[in-house]
Amino acid sequence: MSILSLQQSKFFHALLRERQVRFGFTVTLLVVLFAVIGPLFAPYSETALVGLTYGQPEGKSLLGYDYIGHDVWSRVLLGGQSVIWMSVAASAIALFIGSALGLLAAFAKRKVDQFIIWITDIFMAFPDLILVLLIVSMLGRDPWLIVITVALAFIPAVIRLSRGVALNIVEQEYVESAKILGYSKGYILFREILPNMLTPLLIHLGVMLTWAVGMLSGLAFLGYGVAPPTADWGLMINENRAGLLIQPWAVFAPVVLIALFALGTNVLAEGVGRAAARIEEK
Repeated sequence: MSILSLQQSKFFHALLRERQVRFGFTVTLLVVLFAVIGPLFAPYSETALVGLTYGQPEGKSLLGYDYIGHDVWSRVLLGGQSVIWMSVAASAIALFIGSALGLLAAFAKRKVDQFIIWITDIFMAFPDLILVLLIVSMLGRDPWLIVITVALAFIPAVIRLSRGVALNIVEQEYVESAKILGYSKGYILFREILPNMLTPLLIHLGVMLTWAVGMLSGLAFLGYGVAPPTADWGLMINENRAGLLIQPWAVFAPVVLIALFALGTNVLAEGVGRAAARIEEK
């Protein structure tokens, strides 16, 4: 077994022993499964008007009715897919592009490095939510546009992280040895540097998932997210907040699911960080 494979095996076993990793993974997985499988069990469509405005739970409507008579339970079952896939897509795009630009900045000539960091600093000067609201308000509310916009807001932090980690790894002895032995830059990048960057990048991915679900839900609440009558957890909170005291389930149910997903991803990321720190201590 190679040194790299041995390190990966130790890291995997450390993850399994970490209580936070198990708890965060379980909570995140349950919410994802609920969002993915939920539509199969929805008794009504997302646009069906089947009850009274803010009607109380009855029969198939386990959580009552919303502001115009939709079945809340059905919309909760149907409304998670948009939040989940958009959060994952935005985080994955930001991780891929940010890591690539961070590596380019770390290995490029001085002018290229300075240009990338200059652009990064400009984007980081804008608050994430303000930047996303500005772009979405100008260009529209298409789901993929929202995803790309949220990813754009996350990319600068990934660039900073990946560049800093890469600069630190380049100075390690095993990278210098690979250079002396004549290995190509591609081999050194993909076999020596990238595998050792995965842990901090995975931790940051978990953090970005937490940010993404909060930002996407906030956009939907403010009216800049998924357009009605599409079922969406964030949109449901905005639509039904006026009847919170009359029919709280229309707001509480999506709030709880969004909070659980954010909690699960956050705890999972923290657990991965703890497991990595324990390995480094040994």
